[in-house]
Amino acid sequence: MDKDPSLLTDAEWRARLEPDAYRVLRQHATERAGTSPLNHETREGRYVCAGCGQVLFAAQTKFDAGCGWPSFYAPEEGAVEMSVDRSHFMTRTEVHCARCQGHLGHVFPDGPLPTGERFCINGLALAFDPDEAGKEG
Repeated sequence: MDKDPSLLTDAEWRARLEPDAYRVLRQHATERAGTSPLNHETREGRYVCAGCGQVLFAAQTKFDAGCGWPSFYAPEEGAVEMSVDRSHFMTRTEVHCARCQGHLGHVFPDGPLPTGERFCINGLALAFDPDEAGKEG
């Protein structure tokens, strides 16, 4: 990305992202459970922000939470920020990309050790970058 993502206009985000990814990342939408191909991704690598390419999660931190969205027990250090989300008549902790502020999903206190957290992330907010050994060539 050639321009600092914090300086992009709404029109620039719309031009860069597919419509469904735009709705998730920029309008805080949630994709339907069970629809992301990343739910079944098992290769080693990294999950990056679909908006700006920031590395967010290592594949080693992914686990099957059975919730219908890619889930991780820890983000990369400094990769995400959190805020209070009081939408839909509940209070949750929303997760954003620290670089572009794109909406990723939510974090819940019901994950596995070592953190006990479940970062429940929209697959549309992510892109997968496999390690060299896992890339088709």
